[in-house]
Amino acid sequence: MRRGYVTAPVLGALWCFVIAVTVAVAMSFATGAAFRPAILLSLLLGAGLGVAALHGAMALWGAAVVMAALGLAGFGPMVADDGAGLVALVAGHGAVALFTALGARTILEEIRPGALTRHEFEEAVIRFLTGFGYIFFTAIVLIPFYVMVMTSLKNQAALMANPLDFSIDLSQGWGLFSSYVELMRDYSFGSYLWTSFYVSVLTVLITLAFAIPGAYAVARLRFRGQALFSRSILLIYMVPMIVLALPIYIAFSMTGLRNTIFGIVLIYPVTTIPVALYMLQGYFRGLPAEVEEAGLMDGLSRLAVIWKITLPLSLPALASVSLYVFMIAWNEFLLAFMLLDDPSKYTLTRGIASLNSSEVPRQHLMAGSVIATVPIMVLFLGLERFMTKGLTAGSVKG
Repeated sequence: MRRGYVTAPVLGALWCFVIAVTVAVAMSFATGAAFRPAILLSLLLGAGLGVAALHGAMALWGAAVVMAALGLAGFGPMVADDGAGLVALVAGHGAVALFTALGARTILEEIRPGALTRHEFEEAVIRFLTGFGYIFFTAIVLIPFYVMVMTSLKNQAALMANPLDFSIDLSQGWGLFSSYVELMRDYSFGSYLWTSFYVSVLTVLITLAFAIPGAYAVARLRFRGQALFSRSILLIYMVPMIVLALPIYIAFSMTGLRNTIFGIVLIYPVTTIPVALYMLQGYFRGLPAEVEEAGLMDGLSRLAVIWKITLPLSLPALASVSLYVFMIAWNEFLLAFMLLDDPSKYTLTRGIASLNSSEVPRQHLMAGSVIATVPIMVLFLGLERFMTKGLTAGSVKG
């Protein structure tokens, strides 16, 4: 294997097959036509392109042009049924040739025709596996979201005609969003959004109110059982929530807290305070104790030190914890499903579950899922740097 004329065609063949599968799936979703990889031809043409990559860029791009031409002639790495249009065929085969050539150029950058060193061989294999990993995990994330969005833009007639056609008709204009309009108008989805929002915000505030003093006490104060408490903070997560579901249901039914927003706000922080304690105590330990001692010497009380010194220095960690807790509360389903029966009090996840019925059009369920997913996705992407900084803070001392 550690020879250029062996490594290049093998990796080229495998990479071409990966690209053919990826583009076939993408084109099938985008156009509604049936595209599929041609296994044997993709391996053979990929091997040829890998050999061409050994002889420079001109040979590589020439092989890519030949691959695209053979694809249009029906002998490429990917084939389509008769329902695919000419534009789709050109785009599909062009994409296969282009991305195969680009990937092969990167993967085989250090490969030469003769014998290879171990480093050169392993570097090429690692680059191939890296590219494959990016494509594989990106597909796992994007394909379900794409199907969800495209289905939400369909009408009932289109879904009945072909449930697997995930292309959209742009000529409908604003009519594409009719499912979202009907969801807000007929299913009170706006109230679900508002309920989830303020429940999540209250959960964040309550969690911080308990986690900040608790984490500070564990990190700074000395008391009996401190080490044991510090190590056992996350033990609650060793007990699955489904095990606690029945006791919680019975207790809330007996106390009149079931089917109330107050009950939800009361139980959600129970699931978030331990992780908030764990995250904050690590950050507090990383802060210089000398700064707080100087504040105490200046006459500040311990609470004033926390408010005026510790918290301002801990803003990245607080932002990270707040975002994490908000995401947990926003996405929580089991407790809401178990404790809420009144539709006027549904959270977003509970409302979406109520749409999973044979009486509700499937596009409405998908539209509800999009509405639930997009806000938290935008929030996470916008504040991701704070979350990363907060999660890694306190991991290195000094």
